[in-house]
Amino acid sequence: MREKTMTLSNVKLEQGSVTTLIEEKGIVKGVIYKNKAGEEMKAYAPLTIVCDSCFSNLRNSLSAPKVESPSCFVGLILENCELPHANHGHVILGDPSPILFYPISSAEVRCLVDVPGTKVPSVASGEMANYLKTVVAPQIPPQLHSAFMASVEKGNIRTTQNKSMAATPVPTPGAILLGDSFNMRHPLIGGGMTVALSDIVLLRDLLRPLHDLNNASALCSYLESFYTLRKPVSSTINTLAGALYKVFCASLDPARQEMREACFGYLSLGGICSYGPVCLLSGLNPRPLHLFLHFFVVAIYGSASGIIFPIIKGEGVRQMFFPATVPAYYRSPPVH
Repeated sequence: MREKTMTLSNVKLEQGSVTTLIEEKGIVKGVIYKNKAGEEMKAYAPLTIVCDSCFSNLRNSLSAPKVESPSCFVGLILENCELPHANHGHVILGDPSPILFYPISSAEVRCLVDVPGTKVPSVASGEMANYLKTVVAPQIPPQLHSAFMASVEKGNIRTTQNKSMAATPVPTPGAILLGDSFNMRHPLIGGGMTVALSDIVLLRDLLRPLHDLNNASALCSYLESFYTLRKPVSSTINTLAGALYKVFCASLDPARQEMREACFGYLSLGGICSYGPVCLLSGLNPRPLHLFLHFFVVAIYGSASGIIFPIIKGEGVRQMFFPATVPAYYRSPPVH
């Protein structure tokens, strides 16, 4: 995407590390950043789009974030092996939590082992390798077991913290948040890029009819519609990501275990029971009501009210299911 951006005549690409936002009288005017040479520079713009990752140090002034860390991913690269179903992603319903496999090249498969909590066994001391060999390896499909063990022995093990954060914007003239700095969900279903790209398209469409962005207050008021218009896609994927992670984690609770089996059984039916949820989690069918209908059918086999309803409440029932009733939905471009 950067290479594509560099080919555009009306875009100047400058790479650096942004340290702070420039604010004057409550309006964001630009950013202070350090370039490759370490020099402190300033850049000014009528609208600053903040998209500085899940580790954002700028979001606090543009939102009221409540970041949760449900688990960690332990990453490995498996070489010269074949997945049970070629060219497909695989989710292993492991104990205590899911294990993911998906191809990243013709000869490599990425493995992500979910470890609940904020702490993982130490890689440096060898505790992680022992955990992978004794706890995870016995649950790996036979076709992948040798490659998995070889990767563990190789020692190229990476870990990262998984994060979840509802979108809680504080509309600020001159700036807007996007990406993981604005909204995060468990990466089990890989929905982060889908939500981010959907948000980009939506913001582009909102900005397209404007010819002047210098009236910061009017622009801020107009862009409040963005937060409601994005809900069908973002809330559907966020809810699915959170619910599926909780359902797919092993539990000693009989109701949770029954729900896990019911969900797997429902997806195994194929047809609408399979491609319906896949269309929802991929963003192809951003309809929260369809999500609720699928959930209702699965819920016949077990009690899920303690899993999905708190997530829906956090997303906002009104914005998720009835966005047209929110006044900001009808904001028009400011008149110049």
